[in-house]
Amino acid sequence: MRVILPILCALVLASPATAACDVTGAGLEEAIAAKGELRESANAQTVRDLRTLRDAAIVLDAYKHEPECERLMAIVKGLVANPDKAIEQGGDTDEDKAESVARAREPKPPVPSAAPSPK
Repeated sequence: MRVILPILCALVLASPATAACDVTGAGLEEAIAAKGELRESANAQTVRDLRTLRDAAIVLDAYKHEPECERLMAIVKGLVANPDKAIEQGGDTDEDKAESVARAREPKPPVPSAAPSPK
């Protein structure tokens, strides 16, 4: 028994932990560096969007939403694999929509609660 316990501990410590959602395995930054289309300044918004999606996957994984994280990473990998399609599909130019999204992102002050007045 004394021999088995250290061997089991060594095996557990030596085996790499597998993440439920492999965000780093997507190689987003490596793909951006490798694909000329994504390095062009005209496509900076597409790159920001890809990074935002990756960051959202990290948040999903942190909150234990592994299936959603994996789905989002599959989308990111698909967009990175075909940057021309991502660039073609990306970029909604509706300014009203962009302004409403920007307003929605701004933190709002807390709404004061209506406490009953003391009598």
